[in-house]
Amino acid sequence: MQRPHYLERYFFDWELLDVLVGGRSSLDSKYFIGRLKDDSQVNDFLNGYGIDAANPINKAELFGNFQEAIQFIKRYFLKEGNPEGVDLKIPNVIYTITDVNKVFLMATANITKNEEHKLWAEIILKVMHTILHADKDLRANYFSIIQMQVFDRFYRHLYRDAAGLLFLGNSEVKFDVPLVDFQTKSTKSRDSIIIKLLHKAENVAEELFDWVGVRFVTEKKIDVLRVLRFLTDNYIVIPHNIKPSRSINNLFDLQQFHQIYFSTIKTAIRENLSEEIFAKELEEQIGKCKVDPNVNANAKKNSHSLKRYSAVQFTGRQLIQYRNPFYTDFDKILKMAKETPAEKNCELSKMLKNIDTSSVNREIRFFYPFEVQIMDKESYQRSIEGEASHKEYKKAQLKTAMNRVFWALLKLKGINEF
Repeated sequence: MQRPHYLERYFFDWELLDVLVGGRSSLDSKYFIGRLKDDSQVNDFLNGYGIDAANPINKAELFGNFQEAIQFIKRYFLKEGNPEGVDLKIPNVIYTITDVNKVFLMATANITKNEEHKLWAEIILKVMHTILHADKDLRANYFSIIQMQVFDRFYRHLYRDAAGLLFLGNSEVKFDVPLVDFQTKSTKSRDSIIIKLLHKAENVAEELFDWVGVRFVTEKKIDVLRVLRFLTDNYIVIPHNIKPSRSINNLFDLQQFHQIYFSTIKTAIRENLSEEIFAKELEEQIGKCKVDPNVNANAKKNSHSLKRYSAVQFTGRQLIQYRNPFYTDFDKILKMAKETPAEKNCELSKMLKNIDTSSVNREIRFFYPFEVQIMDKESYQRSIEGEASHKEYKKAQLKTAMNRVFWALLKLKGINEF
């Protein structure tokens, strides 16, 4: 029976559809790149990706990404660089590649019948893709300005008293909150960024929200709420700029505490309690309001936040203002050119006067995310000990990244997940 000629128009790549509209990451799809038959299709793919395949500088940079990806894989994912990595070796044929197009063609099994080589090429392309996203985040050019403007909002409200104790507030207005510690998170290392991107389904640098962050450690749990109030009362954090999907609270059940809070307020009024007794009562009440991880979806958002890690956490956005230093310097030069007497006017001065600077931004403004964590002293101590240590967190993150990148090769080789 002859197949109807129109059927070809209704054949679909179901793996690709699952990535486009099914919420699946391309890193987890069966074919990471798809079907590329020759150099022409590879070049079309690269052009669509945003890389000019005819530009030798672009191709040289891409080949540099290829070499970096190989070294990254050896350093973190293979036993030769990481004792907990997989006991495999990159095939010698990979090292003989001098044109990055060959990596793409090898990944689609069009220049090799060797399935293992195909999967190695895919693994390298996955890491190359992630490196490109880590490197091409435009906002990274303004990172020092971003850090200064975000951290300054918090630092200006911190002080120490005569005894050296740390407070959030104003030494002249007694609505301060005692702190055990205040910490800032500066930029991640480049390798750390790549690993984090590899373990995330989004797999793009734009989705990293914790490049800049602060942490408050309070003496008591009730002071966590007081910190939140201070941050909003003083417009340090603007609620309208919060990213709701990034808000997490696995420190206490806020709704449960809300229900019993007002009865404690009434008791304070009725019995004229001192602040010390009232605060102690609130601390006891909030301590009873445990978070149930089985019903609190927010407590599960980060699969690598280990069980003993408890905090209130959210992501805000700050409008960053960046004054372009080029415009300031050029403006000075232009002013000098305009003040040059006509008889001394040279060709360069004339050219400077005629330059149109309307397209040069004097100031660049953009929103940038920052993370805020608040926890009490007891929770903080648990977070830096045992299974909740940062080392364990990073190890779990690396393990997920390895499995996502290597899953097909591990299956082929009959190796269980790390």
